[in-house]
Amino acid sequence: MPSFQYKAVDPAGLSSRGKLEASNEVDLELRLKRMGLDLITVRQTRSGGGSATANINRKDLINLCFDLEQMTGAGISLLDGLRDLRDSVGGSGMKAVLTALVEDIEGGRMLSQAMGQHPKVFNGVFVSLVAAGEQSGQLTEIFRSLSESLRWQDELAAQTKKVLIYPAILTFQLIAVTVFLLVYLVPQVVSVLKTMQVDLPIQTVVLIGVSGFVVRFWWLVIGLPVLTVVGGIVLFRSSDKARFEFDRLKLRLPVIGPVFQKIILARFASFFALMYRSGITVLDAMRTSQNIAGNLVIADALQRATVRVNAGEPLSEAIAGTGMFPSLVIRMLRVGEATGALDTALLNVNYFYTRDVKDSVEGALKLIEPILTLLMGGLLALILFSVLTPIYDMIGKMKF
Repeated sequence: MPSFQYKAVDPAGLSSRGKLEASNEVDLELRLKRMGLDLITVRQTRSGGGSATANINRKDLINLCFDLEQMTGAGISLLDGLRDLRDSVGGSGMKAVLTALVEDIEGGRMLSQAMGQHPKVFNGVFVSLVAAGEQSGQLTEIFRSLSESLRWQDELAAQTKKVLIYPAILTFQLIAVTVFLLVYLVPQVVSVLKTMQVDLPIQTVVLIGVSGFVVRFWWLVIGLPVLTVVGGIVLFRSSDKARFEFDRLKLRLPVIGPVFQKIILARFASFFALMYRSGITVLDAMRTSQNIAGNLVIADALQRATVRVNAGEPLSEAIAGTGMFPSLVIRMLRVGEATGALDTALLNVNYFYTRDVKDSVEGALKLIEPILTLLMGGLLALILFSVLTPIYDMIGKMKF
Protein backbone atom coordinates (compact mmCIF):
# COMPACT_ATOMS: atom_id res chain seq x y z
CA MET A 1 0.00 0.00 0.00
CA PRO A 2 1.39 3.45 -0.88
CA SER A 3 2.56 5.79 1.84
CA PHE A 4 1.67 9.50 1.78
CA GLN A 5 3.24 12.50 3.46
CA TYR A 6 0.42 14.85 4.39
CA LYS A 7 -0.35 18.21 5.95
CA ALA A 8 -3.76 18.63 7.57
CA VAL A 9 -5.62 20.80 10.09
CA ASP A 10 -7.85 19.88 13.01
CA PRO A 11 -11.19 21.58 13.83
CA ALA A 12 -9.32 24.13 15.97
CA GLY A 13 -7.21 25.18 12.99
CA LEU A 14 -3.96 23.65 14.26
CA SER A 15 -1.80 22.11 11.55
CA SER A 16 -0.64 18.51 11.70
CA ARG A 17 1.97 16.75 9.58
CA GLY A 18 2.54 13.03 9.29
CA LYS A 19 2.85 9.93 7.18
CA LEU A 20 0.02 7.50 6.52
CA GLU A 21 -0.70 4.55 4.27
CA ALA A 22 -3.74 4.55 2.03
CA SER A 23 -4.89 3.04 -1.24
CA ASN A 24 -4.98 6.46 -2.91
CA GLU A 25 -5.42 10.13 -2.10
CA VAL A 26 -9.20 9.78 -1.75
CA ASP A 27 -8.73 6.94 0.74
CA LEU A 28 -6.16 9.06 2.58
CA GLU A 29 -8.60 11.95 2.86
CA LEU A 30 -11.30 9.62 4.23
CA ARG A 31 -8.88 8.21 6.82
CA LEU A 32 -7.87 11.68 7.93
CA LYS A 33 -11.55 12.64 8.20
CA ARG A 34 -12.07 9.75 10.62
CA MET A 35 -9.12 11.10 12.61
CA GLY A 36 -10.78 14.52 12.78
CA LEU A 37 -8.39 16.14 10.28
CA ASP A 38 -8.91 18.00 7.00
CA LEU A 39 -6.34 17.34 4.29
CA ILE A 40 -4.43 20.34 2.91
CA THR A 41 -1.48 18.95 0.93
CA VAL A 42 -0.32 15.43 0.14
CA ARG A 43 2.73 13.82 -1.41
CA GLN A 44 3.30 10.12 -2.06
CA THR A 45 6.59 9.04 -0.52
CA ARG A 46 6.91 5.37 -1.36
CA SER A 47 5.06 2.19 -2.29
CA GLY A 48 5.19 -1.20 -0.72
CA GLY A 49 4.77 -2.79 2.66
CA GLY A 50 5.19 -0.99 5.90
CA SER A 51 2.97 0.89 8.29
CA ALA A 52 2.41 4.26 9.80
CA THR A 53 4.81 3.98 12.70
CA ALA A 54 5.96 7.56 13.17
CA ASN A 55 6.64 8.51 16.77
CA ILE A 56 5.38 5.23 18.25
CA ASN A 57 7.51 3.99 21.13
CA ARG A 58 7.33 1.34 23.83
CA LYS A 59 5.43 3.62 26.22
CA ASP A 60 2.72 4.08 23.60
CA LEU A 61 2.36 0.30 23.37
CA ILE A 62 2.25 0.00 27.17
CA ASN A 63 -0.59 2.53 27.29
CA LEU A 64 -2.39 0.77 24.43
CA CYS A 65 -2.16 -2.63 26.17
CA PHE A 66 -3.36 -1.13 29.46
CA ASP A 67 -6.33 0.57 27.77
CA LEU A 68 -7.29 -2.58 25.87
CA GLU A 69 -6.98 -4.65 29.06
CA GLN A 70 -9.36 -2.30 30.89
CA MET A 71 -11.82 -2.18 28.00
CA THR A 72 -11.97 -5.92 27.35
CA GLY A 73 -12.15 -6.59 31.09
CA ALA A 74 -15.11 -4.20 31.36
CA GLY A 75 -16.93 -6.02 28.56
CA ILE A 76 -16.51 -3.28 25.93
CA SER A 77 -16.17 -4.72 22.42
CA LEU A 78 -12.77 -4.44 20.75
CA LEU A 79 -14.13 -2.39 17.86
CA ASP A 80 -15.84 0.15 20.12
CA GLY A 81 -12.79 0.31 22.35
CA LEU A 82 -10.45 0.92 19.44
CA ARG A 83 -12.75 3.61 18.07
CA ASP A 84 -12.75 5.38 21.44
CA LEU A 85 -8.96 5.15 21.62
CA ARG A 86 -8.60 6.43 18.07
CA ASP A 87 -10.73 9.47 18.87
CA SER A 88 -8.94 10.25 22.15
CA VAL A 89 -5.30 9.35 21.56
CA GLY A 90 -2.77 12.09 20.87
CA GLY A 91 -0.04 11.87 18.25
CA SER A 92 -0.61 11.26 14.56
CA GLY A 93 1.42 8.03 14.50
CA MET A 94 -0.65 6.01 16.99
CA LYS A 95 -3.87 7.60 15.73
CA ALA A 96 -3.01 6.45 12.21
CA VAL A 97 -2.32 2.89 13.37
CA LEU A 98 -5.54 2.75 15.41
CA THR A 99 -7.46 4.08 12.41
CA ALA A 100 -6.03 1.29 10.25
CA LEU A 101 -6.85 -1.32 12.94
CA VAL A 102 -10.46 -0.13 13.13
CA GLU A 103 -10.84 -0.25 9.34
CA ASP A 104 -9.32 -3.73 9.09
CA ILE A 105 -11.57 -5.10 11.84
CA GLU A 106 -14.60 -3.46 10.21
CA GLY A 107 -13.50 -5.23 7.02
CA GLY A 108 -13.69 -8.63 8.75
CA ARG A 109 -10.15 -9.19 10.03
CA MET A 110 -9.32 -10.42 13.50
CA LEU A 111 -7.39 -8.05 15.77
CA SER A 112 -4.23 -10.17 15.48
CA GLN A 113 -4.50 -10.14 11.67
CA ALA A 114 -4.95 -6.37 11.68
CA MET A 115 -1.95 -5.93 13.98
CA GLY A 116 0.07 -8.21 11.72
CA GLN A 117 -0.21 -5.56 8.99
CA HIS A 118 2.01 -3.28 11.13
CA PRO A 119 5.12 -5.36 11.92
CA LYS A 120 7.15 -2.28 12.90
CA VAL A 121 4.65 -1.55 15.67
CA PHE A 122 3.50 -5.03 16.72
CA ASN A 123 6.26 -7.64 16.50
CA GLY A 124 5.74 -11.36 15.91
CA VAL A 125 5.52 -12.19 19.62
CA PHE A 126 2.88 -9.51 20.19
CA VAL A 127 0.75 -10.72 17.27
CA SER A 128 1.13 -14.41 18.22
CA LEU A 129 0.04 -13.74 21.81
CA VAL A 130 -2.98 -11.72 20.71
CA ALA A 131 -3.95 -14.53 18.30
CA ALA A 132 -3.62 -17.06 21.13
CA GLY A 133 -5.78 -14.83 23.34
CA GLU A 134 -8.45 -14.63 20.64
CA GLN A 135 -8.53 -18.41 20.32
CA SER A 136 -8.62 -19.07 24.07
CA GLY A 137 -10.91 -16.16 25.00
CA GLN A 138 -8.26 -14.69 27.32
CA LEU A 139 -7.54 -11.38 25.61
CA THR A 140 -7.80 -9.45 28.89
CA GLU A 141 -5.11 -11.64 30.50
CA ILE A 142 -2.97 -11.39 27.36
CA PHE A 143 -3.09 -7.59 27.33
CA ARG A 144 -2.30 -7.53 31.06
CA SER A 145 0.70 -9.81 30.51
CA LEU A 146 1.86 -7.79 27.51
CA SER A 147 1.61 -4.57 29.48
CA GLU A 148 3.68 -6.03 32.33
CA SER A 149 6.19 -7.51 29.90
CA LEU A 150 6.62 -4.22 28.04
CA ARG A 151 7.12 -2.36 31.33
CA TRP A 152 9.76 -4.92 32.24
CA GLN A 153 11.46 -4.42 28.87
CA ASP A 154 11.46 -0.69 29.49
CA GLU A 155 13.19 -1.21 32.84
CA LEU A 156 15.74 -3.55 31.24
CA ALA A 157 16.45 -1.01 28.51
CA ALA A 158 17.07 1.63 31.16
CA GLN A 159 19.40 -0.75 33.02
CA THR A 160 21.31 -1.53 29.82
CA LYS A 161 21.72 2.17 29.00
CA LYS A 162 22.99 2.75 32.52
CA VAL A 163 25.66 0.07 32.00
CA LEU A 164 26.81 1.57 28.70
CA ILE A 165 26.37 5.33 29.03
CA TYR A 166 28.33 5.95 32.23
CA PRO A 167 31.52 4.16 31.07
CA ALA A 168 31.19 5.86 27.68
CA ILE A 169 31.09 9.31 29.33
CA LEU A 170 34.12 8.56 31.50
CA THR A 171 36.02 7.14 28.53
CA PHE A 172 35.25 10.25 26.47
CA GLN A 173 36.48 12.46 29.31
CA LEU A 174 39.67 10.40 29.55
CA ILE A 175 40.34 10.72 25.82
CA ALA A 176 39.53 14.45 25.80
CA VAL A 177 41.89 15.21 28.71
CA THR A 178 44.66 13.10 27.17
CA VAL A 179 44.34 14.81 23.78
CA PHE A 180 44.37 18.25 25.45
CA LEU A 181 47.57 17.43 27.31
CA LEU A 182 49.25 16.02 24.21
CA VAL A 183 48.20 18.87 21.93
CA TYR A 184 48.56 21.85 24.26
CA LEU A 185 50.59 21.13 27.41
CA VAL A 186 53.35 18.88 26.08
CA PRO A 187 54.35 21.17 23.14
CA GLN A 188 54.60 24.12 25.58
CA VAL A 189 56.94 22.17 27.87
CA VAL A 190 58.96 20.83 24.94
CA SER A 191 59.72 24.36 23.75
CA VAL A 192 61.06 25.18 27.22
CA LEU A 193 63.17 22.01 27.40
CA LYS A 194 64.71 22.68 23.99
CA THR A 195 65.95 26.10 25.09
CA MET A 196 67.61 24.52 28.16
CA GLN A 197 69.31 21.75 26.13
CA VAL A 198 68.96 19.07 28.81
CA ASP A 199 69.19 15.30 28.38
CA LEU A 200 65.69 13.82 28.22
CA PRO A 201 64.72 10.47 29.79
CA ILE A 202 63.22 7.78 27.56
CA GLN A 203 59.63 8.28 28.78
CA THR A 204 59.82 12.00 27.93
CA VAL A 205 61.20 11.24 24.45
CA VAL A 206 58.35 8.80 23.83
CA LEU A 207 55.77 11.31 25.09
CA ILE A 208 57.19 14.05 22.85
CA GLY A 209 57.04 11.67 19.88
CA VAL A 210 53.39 10.80 20.61
CA SER A 211 52.52 14.47 21.06
CA GLY A 212 54.23 15.39 17.79
CA PHE A 213 52.36 12.64 15.95
CA VAL A 214 49.00 13.80 17.34
CA VAL A 215 49.70 17.44 16.47
CA ARG A 216 51.02 16.68 12.99
CA PHE A 217 48.54 13.96 12.02
CA TRP A 218 45.47 15.14 13.95
CA TRP A 219 43.28 14.39 10.93
CA LEU A 220 44.39 10.76 11.07
CA VAL A 221 43.88 10.55 14.85
CA ILE A 222 40.32 11.86 14.42
CA GLY A 223 39.50 10.23 11.10
CA LEU A 224 40.74 6.70 11.80
CA PRO A 225 38.35 6.00 14.72
CA VAL A 226 35.47 7.55 12.75
CA LEU A 227 36.26 5.45 9.67
CA THR A 228 36.62 2.38 11.86
CA VAL A 229 33.21 2.94 13.45
CA VAL A 230 31.54 3.69 10.09
CA GLY A 231 33.20 0.68 8.48
CA GLY A 232 32.14 -1.49 11.41
CA ILE A 233 28.52 -0.31 11.09
CA VAL A 234 28.50 -0.98 7.34
CA LEU A 235 30.02 -4.42 7.84
CA PHE A 236 27.61 -5.13 10.70
CA ARG A 237 24.60 -4.29 8.54
CA SER A 238 25.77 -6.13 5.44
CA SER A 239 27.24 -9.33 6.89
CA ASP A 240 25.46 -11.89 9.07
CA LYS A 241 28.81 -13.38 10.00
CA ALA A 242 30.07 -9.99 11.23
CA ARG A 243 26.90 -9.53 13.31
CA PHE A 244 27.32 -13.03 14.72
CA GLU A 245 30.93 -12.39 15.76
CA PHE A 246 30.01 -8.99 17.21
CA ASP A 247 27.23 -10.58 19.28
CA ARG A 248 29.67 -13.26 20.44
CA LEU A 249 32.13 -10.52 21.46
CA LYS A 250 29.43 -8.71 23.46
CA LEU A 251 28.79 -11.86 25.50
CA ARG A 252 32.52 -12.26 26.20
CA LEU A 253 33.18 -8.71 27.37
CA PRO A 254 34.47 -8.52 30.94
CA VAL A 255 31.96 -7.25 33.50
CA ILE A 256 29.41 -6.14 30.86
CA GLY A 257 29.18 -9.45 28.94
CA PRO A 258 27.54 -11.46 31.78
CA VAL A 259 25.01 -8.65 32.28
CA PHE A 260 24.03 -8.80 28.58
CA GLN A 261 23.61 -12.57 28.82
CA LYS A 262 21.37 -12.30 31.88
CA ILE A 263 19.22 -9.68 30.16
CA ILE A 264 18.78 -11.95 27.13
CA LEU A 265 17.96 -14.98 29.30
CA ALA A 266 15.46 -12.99 31.36
CA ARG A 267 13.75 -11.79 28.16
CA PHE A 268 13.69 -15.33 26.74
CA ALA A 269 12.22 -16.83 29.93
CA SER A 270 9.57 -14.09 30.22
CA PHE A 271 8.28 -14.35 26.66
CA PHE A 272 8.53 -18.13 26.49
CA ALA A 273 6.46 -18.44 29.68
CA LEU A 274 3.95 -15.93 28.35
CA MET A 275 3.56 -17.81 25.06
CA TYR A 276 3.39 -21.24 26.72
CA ARG A 277 0.78 -20.03 29.21
CA SER A 278 -1.28 -18.61 26.32
CA GLY A 279 -1.51 -22.01 24.66
CA ILE A 280 1.23 -21.63 22.05
CA THR A 281 3.08 -24.91 21.51
CA VAL A 282 6.66 -25.38 22.72
CA LEU A 283 7.97 -25.61 19.15
CA ASP A 284 6.20 -22.43 18.04
CA ALA A 285 7.37 -20.65 21.19
CA MET A 286 10.94 -21.77 20.50
CA ARG A 287 10.80 -20.53 16.92
CA THR A 288 9.38 -17.17 18.00
CA SER A 289 11.98 -16.86 20.77
CA GLN A 290 14.74 -16.95 18.17
CA ASN A 291 13.45 -13.63 16.78
CA ILE A 292 13.29 -11.88 20.15
CA ALA A 293 16.64 -13.04 21.52
CA GLY A 294 18.34 -9.87 20.31
CA ASN A 295 21.63 -11.77 19.91
CA LEU A 296 22.54 -14.01 16.96
CA VAL A 297 24.63 -16.35 19.12
CA ILE A 298 21.72 -17.03 21.48
CA ALA A 299 19.31 -17.21 18.52
CA ASP A 300 21.54 -19.83 16.88
CA ALA A 301 21.55 -21.85 20.11
CA LEU A 302 17.76 -21.66 20.27
CA GLN A 303 17.52 -22.77 16.64
CA ARG A 304 19.67 -25.82 17.36
CA ALA A 305 17.57 -26.56 20.43
CA THR A 306 14.38 -26.28 18.35
CA VAL A 307 15.67 -28.91 15.92
CA ARG A 308 16.39 -31.27 18.83
CA VAL A 309 12.96 -30.68 20.39
CA ASN A 310 11.36 -31.37 17.00
CA ALA A 311 13.30 -34.64 16.92
CA GLY A 312 11.71 -35.71 20.22
CA GLU A 313 14.18 -34.56 22.89
CA PRO A 314 12.87 -32.95 26.08
CA LEU A 315 13.18 -29.18 26.12
CA SER A 316 15.63 -29.17 29.04
CA GLU A 317 17.98 -31.63 27.31
CA ALA A 318 17.81 -29.73 24.03
CA ILE A 319 18.64 -26.47 25.82
CA ALA A 320 21.47 -28.14 27.76
CA GLY A 321 22.92 -29.53 24.52
CA THR A 322 23.54 -26.05 23.13
CA GLY A 323 26.10 -25.23 25.82
CA MET A 324 24.87 -21.62 25.89
CA PHE A 325 22.51 -21.68 28.87
CA PRO A 326 23.52 -21.70 32.56
CA SER A 327 22.73 -24.65 34.79
CA LEU A 328 20.03 -22.65 36.62
CA VAL A 329 17.91 -22.40 33.45
CA ILE A 330 18.32 -26.09 32.70
CA ARG A 331 17.45 -27.14 36.28
CA MET A 332 14.32 -24.99 36.30
CA LEU A 333 13.24 -26.38 32.92
CA ARG A 334 13.64 -29.94 34.25
CA VAL A 335 11.55 -29.06 37.30
CA GLY A 336 8.90 -27.49 35.06
CA GLU A 337 8.78 -30.56 32.81
CA ALA A 338 8.55 -32.89 35.80
CA THR A 339 5.73 -30.93 37.48
CA GLY A 340 3.89 -29.88 34.32
CA ALA A 341 4.31 -26.21 35.28
CA LEU A 342 6.83 -25.13 32.67
CA ASP A 343 5.49 -21.58 32.58
CA THR A 344 5.90 -21.19 36.37
CA ALA A 345 9.46 -22.51 36.21
CA LEU A 346 10.32 -20.05 33.43
CA LEU A 347 8.76 -17.15 35.32
CA ASN A 348 10.98 -18.10 38.26
CA VAL A 349 13.99 -17.95 35.93
CA ASN A 350 12.80 -14.54 34.74
CA TYR A 351 12.37 -13.29 38.31
CA PHE A 352 15.82 -14.51 39.33
CA TYR A 353 17.62 -12.99 36.35
CA THR A 354 15.65 -9.73 36.48
CA ARG A 355 16.74 -9.27 40.10
CA ASP A 356 20.25 -10.43 39.26
CA VAL A 357 20.49 -7.97 36.36
CA LYS A 358 19.73 -5.05 38.68
CA ASP A 359 22.35 -6.26 41.17
CA SER A 360 24.85 -6.87 38.36
CA VAL A 361 24.30 -3.40 36.87
CA GLU A 362 24.89 -1.77 40.24
CA GLY A 363 27.95 -3.96 40.79
CA ALA A 364 29.28 -3.25 37.30
CA LEU A 365 28.91 0.50 37.79
CA LYS A 366 30.66 0.31 41.16
CA LEU A 367 33.49 -1.66 39.55
CA ILE A 368 33.78 0.35 36.32
CA GLU A 369 33.91 3.73 38.07
CA PRO A 370 37.10 3.08 40.11
CA ILE A 371 38.74 1.23 37.21
CA LEU A 372 38.27 4.15 34.83
CA THR A 373 39.19 6.63 37.55
CA LEU A 374 42.43 4.73 38.22
CA LEU A 375 43.09 4.53 34.49
CA MET A 376 42.57 8.26 34.08
CA GLY A 377 44.73 9.05 37.12
CA GLY A 378 47.47 6.69 35.97
CA LEU A 379 47.57 8.14 32.48
CA LEU A 380 47.67 11.70 33.76
CA ALA A 381 50.36 10.77 36.28
CA LEU A 382 52.44 9.17 33.50
CA ILE A 383 52.16 12.27 31.31
CA LEU A 384 53.01 14.65 34.15
CA PHE A 385 55.88 12.42 35.31
CA SER A 386 57.31 12.38 31.79
CA VAL A 387 56.99 16.17 31.54
CA LEU A 388 58.28 17.10 34.97
CA THR A 389 61.17 14.61 35.32
CA PRO A 390 63.63 16.54 33.11
CA ILE A 391 62.64 19.82 34.81
CA TYR A 392 63.37 18.38 38.26
CA ASP A 393 66.67 16.94 36.98
CA MET A 394 67.64 20.34 35.62
CA ILE A 395 66.74 22.08 38.90
CA GLY A 396 68.76 19.50 40.83
CA LYS A 397 71.86 20.22 38.75
CA MET A 398 71.67 23.95 39.27
CA LYS A 399 74.17 25.51 41.67
CA PHE A 400 72.85 28.29 43.83
